[in-house]
Amino acid sequence: MKDFAGKNKRKKQRKNKSIFTLNRSPQRTISTKTITVVFMVSVMLFSIAFFYLKTDVESIKRNDVSNSITINFPTSLLENPVLIEVTDEIDSLKCEYFVQIGAYGNKKYAIEAENMLSNQVPNIFITEVYSSLQPGKLLNSVISGPYKNKSAANNAKEKITIEGFEPNLRTRCEQK
Repeated sequence: MKDFAGKNKRKKQRKNKSIFTLNRSPQRTISTKTITVVFMVSVMLFSIAFFYLKTDVESIKRNDVSNSITINFPTSLLENPVLIEVTDEIDSLKCEYFVQIGAYGNKKYAIEAENMLSNQVPNIFITEVYSSLQPGKLLNSVISGPYKNKSAANNAKEKITIEGFEPNLRTRCEQK
């Protein structure tokens, strides 16, 4: 019979060996010869570009620029209208100027816009028009006018823009 009691008394000796080892050769990844060739090619290309393209390397200097714009106009222009010479062609047309405030698919929004602007802009009305982008679709266009000249229409347009709308100027001309 064998004695198994003394079997565990001897322990095996392990060598101190690391588990993760790197087997790498001592050579560099990119050789010195390759680095030298790349450097020489880049120097050669730089010198060709410098002499062949006649490049003059110098620092860029900033020029000082100063704006000296002054706008002077007589204060009488603020008070009195400016008279413009009109040709016969314009005299033969009778034009009315309108400001289109918006075009709404739902009539209640058109009425709401009309009510918001009725105190600031006179002569607001709603007309029904058909959409040019979607034929057959009925829109409710909110329009202000007619105005006697383009200047009055532009003044009304400015008032409407201040209220948060994006109005468009419309002109309807007829032969006299």
